[in-house]
Amino acid sequence: MSTRGLYTPEILAGAMGLAEFPWDESLPLKGSARSRSCGSAIELALSTDAAGSIDRLALRPHACAVGQAAANIFARSARGRSRSEIAAARDAIAQWLAGEGGGPEWPGIDLLAPALGYPARHAAILLAWEAALVALPAPVAA
Repeated sequence: MSTRGLYTPEILAGAMGLAEFPWDESLPLKGSARSRSCGSAIELALSTDAAGSIDRLALRPHACAVGQAAANIFARSARGRSRSEIAAARDAIAQWLAGEGGGPEWPGIDLLAPALGYPARHAAILLAWEAALVALPAPVAA
């Protein structure tokens, strides 16, 4: 399948936006995720506030332009979000990519609509959300 219609100028510009989130080794929480279908990967470092919401983040992409654009979309709206909000968004985006349900409520995600017809890129789109869930501490059972 040709990816000619996939790498739109908007997606390529979105990928370049990751320069605003340079790697910061001092951030204490780290996670990574890799797509088995295409080999794309994202490393993420973050810190949280007292409530456990993301307050700072940095990304190191090893991904295609679609994965990088998705990571940029994630980074622009991740601050202030909790682990449960990230998990819910990841699930909603996965459903959207699978053609189930309406579009997810994550600012800017519609930029990735051209990727809906390219299932091999779907895992790359989810990488930043997956890496954040690895980095963020799981809730402690009461």
